[in-house]
Order: sequence, then structure tokens, then C-alpha cells
Amino acid sequence: MKPRTLGRKGLEVSTIGLGCMGMSDFYGPASETEAVATIHRAIERGVLLFDTADMYGPFKNEALVGRALAGRRDRVVLATKFGNVRTADGGWLGVNGRPEYVRQACDASLKRLGVDHIDLYYQHRVDKQVPIEDTVGAMADLIRAGKVRHLGLSEASPRTITRAHAIYPITALQTEYSIWAREVEDEILPTVRGLGIGFVAYSPLGRGFLTGRFGSPADIPAGDSRRTAPRMSGENFAKNFTVVEKLRELAAEKGVTAGQVALAWVLAQGDDVVPIPGTTARAHLDENVDAVDIVLSASDLARIDAAAPKGTTVGARYAEHGMNSIDT
Repeated sequence: MKPRTLGRKGLEVSTIGLGCMGMSDFYGPASETEAVATIHRAIERGVLLFDTADMYGPFKNEALVGRALAGRRDRVVLATKFGNVRTADGGWLGVNGRPEYVRQACDASLKRLGVDHIDLYYQHRVDKQVPIEDTVGAMADLIRAGKVRHLGLSEASPRTITRAHAIYPITALQTEYSIWAREVEDEILPTVRGLGIGFVAYSPLGRGFLTGRFGSPADIPAGDSRRTAPRMSGENFAKNFTVVEKLRELAAEKGVTAGQVALAWVLAQGDDVVPIPGTTARAHLDENVDAVDIVLSASDLARIDAAAPKGTTVGARYAEHGMNSIDT
């Protein structure tokens, strides 16, 4: 797999990474045995970037990823996140970007992961009550202490990104980006590109929606958070599903899957964009990795743009609570 580089400090990663959240949380039960096998398979296929967070599980996902990477640590780029604070039983306590919490969260993540350093450490959500300069200053102290190698932000606004980058070089911004979530194209992508910051696209498959896995809201299992997601609920589902039908048409012509076309589209947005599709199974991992070899022509991209122009997706990306946590 060809490498891609994030940020001016030159963090080399794979063309796509692996999002590990669903192995422990939000999308219903998953087999830990298969999850570990999937992580191992990803390494075999050349995936370098593995993404987790302390809130996933909560806390369980970092431990799972740490176990899976034991003995393989030197072959991967390990990314985790802090800032969304949860209790052990899954309760939500809000966002915390205070310097003392940054240090506390990092030490706890290092222990759960079983490593001596984190390659890419993100602030998961911006704490609107704490100056970003204070949070990033504390994160930079972690680099000076040898606990972290690169800094990242997630779902930050252009103004926050610029202020943070002035304190310490930000290597990557992680934000949702896919055919049905193109909001970043207006201001965020131009901002990070102007500053030389890489872009990590989470949910590049629209939380699985763009694969066509779900034919109706009823297909989403009970206990899966996507069951109440605005874009997958009620009338919004049917309206948004027209995009999937168009992707299927193009995919059939190319002999690939709709999900692979959706990933190829994200990959075509620039060499500074690295998608991190999540999966809990080796078969889906292989399908995702194979998407790096799909070349979309200018005509293909124009077809997709006509089928899913920016701003036409119906429904918010998250429910109200989730949208309120995003820095704007």
C-alpha cells in the first residue's frame, strides 16, 4: 500500500487506516476474537494507522487495541483521543480540555494501550470553556515528555485550528468526511491545507450507510446507535438512500461494491486525505483495503457529484447533543 503523509512534521501512514471504535461500542455487540484477527489482518495488508479513543467502550477499546498490537507495536502508527469524558458504565460527563486533565488522560491511555508513547494524540472534541492555547500547550508538554509524537484535533473549527497550530504544529485534523458529509469542503479543508495539516476522514462510509448494508431503518439492529441517527431515521433514510442506488449503479459497471466506490471517492479528494473506515470483520477489512486500487475517472467523479451534490444529504450528522459538542 502506498504511503500518505500527514502534516509538515511528516507522519507517514498508509493510504487508509482502521477505525477501531465499532469493535467495542456504539454499533452493537462485536466479537473480540474477530476484532483482534481483523487488526492483525490489517497489518498484514499494509495498514499502518490504527485509531481508537479513551471514550470507546468506554475504555475497553484502547485495551483491546493494545492487546492486538502487542508484539507488533513497531509496525504501526497508533492514534488515540481524549476529551469526551465518560464513566465506566457509559455515562457522559461532558468535554474536558483542562491541562491537568490532558496529562491525566494521556497517562491512563498509555497504561490501557500498554505502550510507552502515542504516535498521534487528538483532542476528541474542543472544550469551549477552555482556551485552545491552554489545551494544546499541555499536549505539547506531552511531546516534550516523550509520551506523544504528534498532535491532532477532531471536529475543530477553522479559527480553533489556526489558534492551536500557532501554539504547536498540528499534524492532523480528524473530522467526518464522505460522499454524504461534505461540510468540510467549505472552510475546514482549505484551512488545514493552508497550514500544512493532514486530514483524517472518519466515517468515510457514512457509518455503513453508503455500503447499502441497510435497506431500511428496520435493518439496523436494536442497540445500534445508528438506529436513531438523524440521517438514517424515518423519511430521511429513504431520501438519502437514492445516493446508495447511484453508487451501486457505478459500482456494478466497475465490478466493485458501493462501499468501495465511496472509499475511492474519499481517496480521490487529495493525497493529504486519509480515510479510516471502521470494521469488525476481516472480510470487510479486505474489501476496504482493496478500494485503494480503484481509480475513479473525472467522469466517474462528476457522476457522483451530480448524484450527491454538497448540501443535499437530509438530516444532521448527529442528534442534537452530538451536534452541540462540535466546535463551530
